[in-house]
Amino acid sequence: MSEHKDFLRTIVEKDLKSGKYNRIITRFPPEPNGFPHIGHAKSIAINFGIARDYNGYCNLRMDDTNPTTEDTRYVEALKDAVEWLGFAWNGDVRYTSDYFDKLYEWAIELVKMGKAYVDSLDEETMREYRGTVTEAGRRSKYAERSVEENLDLLERMKKGEFKDGEHVLRAKIDMGAANMKMRDPLLYRIRHAYHYRAGDTWAIYPMYDFGHCLSDYIEGVTHSICTLEFENNRDIYDWILETLKLEPPRPYQHEFARLGINYTVMSKRKLLELVEGKYVNGWDDPRLPTIAGLRRRGYTPESILNFCDTIGIAKANSTVDVAQLEFCIRDDLNTKVPRVMCVLDPLKVTIANYEGSEELDAPYYPEDIPKEGSRKVPFSKEIYIEREDFSENPPKGYYRLTPEQPVRLRHGYIITCKEIIKDTEGNITEIIAEYHPNSKSGSDTSGIKVKSAIQWVDAASAKKVEVRLYDRLYSCENPEGLEDLNPDSLKIVKDALIEPAVLLEKPDVRFQFERQGYFFADPIDYTDANPVYNKIVGLKDSWNKKETQKEPATQAKAQTKKVQTEGETLPMSERELALFTKYTAELKLNNMVADILARDEKLSSFYEEALLANNAPVTIANLVANEVAREFKEKERDALMFNGSQIAELAKMIDNGTISNKIAKEVFEEMAKSGENPSKIVETKGLVQISDAAVLEPIIDEIISKNQENVEKFKAGNTKLFGFFVGQVLKATDGKANPQVVNELVAQKLK
Repeated sequence: MSEHKDFLRTIVEKDLKSGKYNRIITRFPPEPNGFPHIGHAKSIAINFGIARDYNGYCNLRMDDTNPTTEDTRYVEALKDAVEWLGFAWNGDVRYTSDYFDKLYEWAIELVKMGKAYVDSLDEETMREYRGTVTEAGRRSKYAERSVEENLDLLERMKKGEFKDGEHVLRAKIDMGAANMKMRDPLLYRIRHAYHYRAGDTWAIYPMYDFGHCLSDYIEGVTHSICTLEFENNRDIYDWILETLKLEPPRPYQHEFARLGINYTVMSKRKLLELVEGKYVNGWDDPRLPTIAGLRRRGYTPESILNFCDTIGIAKANSTVDVAQLEFCIRDDLNTKVPRVMCVLDPLKVTIANYEGSEELDAPYYPEDIPKEGSRKVPFSKEIYIEREDFSENPPKGYYRLTPEQPVRLRHGYIITCKEIIKDTEGNITEIIAEYHPNSKSGSDTSGIKVKSAIQWVDAASAKKVEVRLYDRLYSCENPEGLEDLNPDSLKIVKDALIEPAVLLEKPDVRFQFERQGYFFADPIDYTDANPVYNKIVGLKDSWNKKETQKEPATQAKAQTKKVQTEGETLPMSERELALFTKYTAELKLNNMVADILARDEKLSSFYEEALLANNAPVTIANLVANEVAREFKEKERDALMFNGSQIAELAKMIDNGTISNKIAKEVFEEMAKSGENPSKIVETKGLVQISDAAVLEPIIDEIISKNQENVEKFKAGNTKLFGFFVGQVLKATDGKANPQVVNELVAQKLK
């Protein structure tokens, strides 16, 4: 566990040290009235994470006290979300409805103590009597009912003798309380509705404030962690437990800031409106922020948990940029997924001087990613390229195929345009080209200079696929209603063409379609007869660029030179283009990192300085483009606590295996604060990467022994749990374990 603790973990440690609790017990208590969303993922990560970090456990409890909105499918969705994120709850799933009898006993006890009464005011009058922030409320005349009358009415309410809203049970606290939540809050209300677990047994149901704290107490929960909106409810939570004089230890409530993300909505009411109004295709629509939607789109559990970890646990509400979530999935997939070629808008190219066919060797990963794997790409006389990769009248700075400009086919040959064929309306239907036989990628002796490589597929062997291009669901940063929906949030390409090797892989494999983005086979609609791929995220954030390019002049410029990844990117200057070419051609940086560095003079200058101290271009580039770039957003160069030489030293420690990439981020954070040399930080904090199998094996054995249920699920075919075990080892070692060694050892142990 990192030394940089959030305020909740600080509270937990203090409570353990003081002896307040012997064991930490948390709970995740959602109401099963909708599918869980990314905000729930944050709560799951906090509650299960804290329990894990302090050798306690976390309960999963359904807060099922409103039978009019709850459903078993929502229960299953919540269970599935927790498991998919890699967590396991303690024992069986719990339900507040399990405790209805005990809760009712406590309600009777409060009535007998004179601390609760049955009120018969109508809802409007009750609201009027509540008062305002500046004016005290008035207590209902029904508060004067005797204990005997209250008990009789409450029992008859329970039996269903009254209509909905005819009576309620209220706590008798203080109608003049500054905290308006304490002005005789409701404890029970009448609901003549069928409960999905309790059936028709009950006609009254406990309110959240009554059922929640007592359910926590029944389960022995120590830390009841909830979002900031319940801060004022804490007084009720404490009042009920203290008034009933329940024996210690008892739970205490602690609040954290709920998650808000721009360009989306988190309200269950608004999400339900989208689903029931068929503005989206169900709760698992990939445009929704639901965990089911993100999962179907292709997000990984690791990316979501990393997002939750990155945004941290705060005490004040704020809105997180959705680009941060998108960055986390890019960051997770960048080094994991194979690169393949897919053409979304095909334009036929006939290579006039080529006969026969062959298979070209094509690696799945770029040189800067240390992963092996390749496939054979069929090549013949007829191919398809992306329509936007040819321009008859190219603007300045266009570097793909033109009548005068040759281009390289990715992993293949250089081709030159010889003829343009058009239909009767003047639309280009085909390009006649020639290839240069001695220009084959990897053995090029042609001497021909080209400025870019384009993706393509072989006409004879390419497979037709459906591609769903997802964008943000809302077109404005702070959406209010349906009028803010983005009409272009989904575009479906029915006749995309993909290289054949892709369809030979398992459907659950994610891919980077070169220059298009990251994609995932739709787990619902994908079939061998009709392969369907969802766009997870683009290769870079193009949304903000779209927002700023409103003026026609700027939009026109955006049609000139673009680094070929995705989006409407501003043209490069000559200096930037020269750097980009150097970084990609000479230093072998990937396009995305090279683009970031080339376009930012401060970053490129810092990068060049670091390279002088350690010739590790790829590792240093990744550090500068990610970690250093964030510091530059807030500080000028002379205000930084570190220099290029220290970044070079940090890169060296990554490359020689002294520390992992994850630990490197922690070291960098300390460098940014203190200016201390990275080697000194690693030595002082004991952060050296653990690669010794003898050290790691006992840790793995212990984790496997504590998670036998997941072991059985894994061996039964749930291979996705492999990541759970690896993640547990990394967490147990505070990220010091060598991931490659851990993967190998875990694979051996789970055989």
